[in-house]
Amino acid sequence: SRLKVVSKGEIPMPPGMAAAHASSLLPMPSGHAAAMTVFWFSGDRESGPNVQIAASQYERATQQWSPARFVVNRFVMGKQLGHGLRRLGNPVAWTDGNGQINLFVVATGWGGWAASRVLHLRQSSVGNSLAELSFEPVRVLPLSWLWNTSFLVRNAPLQLADGGMVLPIHFELGIKYPLALRFDATGGYRGMVRISQRPFMLQPSVVAQSPLEWLAFMRDERPQGKIGVAKTVDGGSHWTDLPDLALDNPDASVAALSVGPGQLLLAHNPSVESRGTLDLSASSDGLSWPLVKTLEQGGFDDEFSYPAIVWADGGLWISYTVDRKRIAWQRMEPVRAPTGAKP
Repeated sequence: SRLKVVSKGEIPMPPGMAAAHASSLLPMPSGHAAAMTVFWFSGDRESGPNVQIAASQYERATQQWSPARFVVNRFVMGKQLGHGLRRLGNPVAWTDGNGQINLFVVATGWGGWAASRVLHLRQSSVGNSLAELSFEPVRVLPLSWLWNTSFLVRNAPLQLADGGMVLPIHFELGIKYPLALRFDATGGYRGMVRISQRPFMLQPSVVAQSPLEWLAFMRDERPQGKIGVAKTVDGGSHWTDLPDLALDNPDASVAALSVGPGQLLLAHNPSVESRGTLDLSASSDGLSWPLVKTLEQGGFDDEFSYPAIVWADGGLWISYTVDRKRIAWQRMEPVRAPTGAKP
């Protein structure tokens, strides 16, 4: 089916905040007052001392996004962890088998993003309406002997049939390479596997073609880069690099989604020169990607980046950063052929 945009706009910012980046979309249960929750990080500037994790919910009754509020504060979280946090970023949300929202957040002490660790948070509030939503730390994920340093999260997890999930992350100190972390249905960490052997791929987005066959699409750090691809045929135990896609990549995050057998979608920046255009492409095999729609078209200095995509309530939801200042969104629905019409 073709897709048409049925609603779009910008998500409300926390009052007085000038910067926003790296949104994550989380569909809510069918009986919830909200259809969707979006998380991102916001403050005066990226890495600024007042950056926190913000959230907003798309209310079913009003068909509008609620006023944003902060749900994770680095000073409060640092006190609960017992050590200071210098910056927060890149929240990724997942609902576990107990119905609790989990957040995986990039967090640093001293140093820049390359000194990051992945912080696992879990909902501490009884309910998950935006007004009451709060989080507490589970732990810093135990990913290496070197103080778990230089691991970052970005893209949505792959939900598994057993209620667990696979969380894509990457390592970026000196070289960059992607990994897949496995969690059980209660959010217990069960181990990791390297996705690509190439030292310049990061921010993987993982989708399933079948229960055992998955693809990972990756950001390419190289000049004149392409979107990288790796594949597993044993449910993530082993991965093999595939040839790059023909799609250009300006060292920018991509987001992939499977909406059914042979129905893959990919949100990406299509030029090596700039993040000024954001496209949505589709594929039946994960190799060929014709354009579905240009989501945003700007100039060389514009930025439409870090897309997040999910399918919920019969439609496609997309959020993305605009110029590092705000978060935009679009919702699309299939255009069905009239009854009796030829396909």
